[in-house]
Amino acid sequence: MNDAIRPQPGIMDIALYVSGESKVAGKTEVLKLSSNENPYGPSPRAQAAFAEAAASLHRYPATDHTELRAAIGAIHGLDPARIICGVGSDEVLQFITQAYAGPGDECITTEHGFSMYPILAHAAGATPVTVAERERRVDVDAILAAVTPRTKIVFIANPANPTGTMVAEADLRRLAEGLGAGVILVLDGAYAEFAGDFDGGVSMVEDFPNVVMTRTFSKIHGLGGLRIGWGYARREIIDVLNRIRQPFNLSLAQMAAAEAAIRDVDYTRFCATENARWRDFLRNGLVQMGVGCDESFANFVLARFASAEEADAADRALREDGILVRKVGGYGLPDCLRITVGDEAACRRILGVIATFKGIR
Repeated sequence: MNDAIRPQPGIMDIALYVSGESKVAGKTEVLKLSSNENPYGPSPRAQAAFAEAAASLHRYPATDHTELRAAIGAIHGLDPARIICGVGSDEVLQFITQAYAGPGDECITTEHGFSMYPILAHAAGATPVTVAERERRVDVDAILAAVTPRTKIVFIANPANPTGTMVAEADLRRLAEGLGAGVILVLDGAYAEFAGDFDGGVSMVEDFPNVVMTRTFSKIHGLGGLRIGWGYARREIIDVLNRIRQPFNLSLAQMAAAEAAIRDVDYTRFCATENARWRDFLRNGLVQMGVGCDESFANFVLARFASAEEADAADRALREDGILVRKVGGYGLPDCLRITVGDEAACRRILGVIATFKGIR
């Protein structure tokens, strides 16, 4: 390596993100439940809009995302002028970190928090600070105790990945009040649509000038392969973020599919309802077999086994049946497997393999 060419501070501290697997050696057909994908796929309207956009791929897309922001605003009752769109919610999180944190600053995340948060902090030259959770749940008091004059951003996924647990709004409000106006509280709502009657943080944004919420089209809308997300905040924050957003960050086809997806509210409701039904079925089945499983508010469950060795053995049993789930030792949960909620057949198949593995049948 040329010692005269050095990356910026923090870059080499980044551990490369590892995505969920999609193949099992020796298996031609694989049931992939490792990436929290929507088992029903995208809305037929989104598929049609994407196909129609193919005829205009020679055209540059709009730089201001006006129609997509208007659709998001209409469905969620938000001011489109306070919405920013990105390449997945990850890019919006990157904008926030790049704009508000740097060398000498600190970004707080939690023990089992989404692994992108420390990556984004390092990329900006900031220092990630990890705060302990309490039984796989965010501990607001622990976060407040970790705040220093160097703290610039606090990242909270709600519902959380990979635990599936949630922070109550009263606790979030206490956190926002305790942080003060100089620290941005990011509420990452990638799984918000699966949590029932939950606004994803909208009321928090309206009441606190330092709160930013983010959402994604990758989960409930089934558009993970297109990478589209959005954020909502006070106008002055959105104005800052738009100054570092590349003008053509979203393609014409991305925006067309996303707009059609979010306007298809019946399909979104169907996906949320089916997820809730089979999530409860899967969790209850695991618990009845003696596998620990917190109540989940996302589109996955976190199965807790007696030890890391048992979790590894269960993972091998699932692989032998052509089923891929997510090992989460990298999140500090070596005795757990994160299992995406599939359709009825997928959930029954999972429980059947686990039952055989446990010697129940």
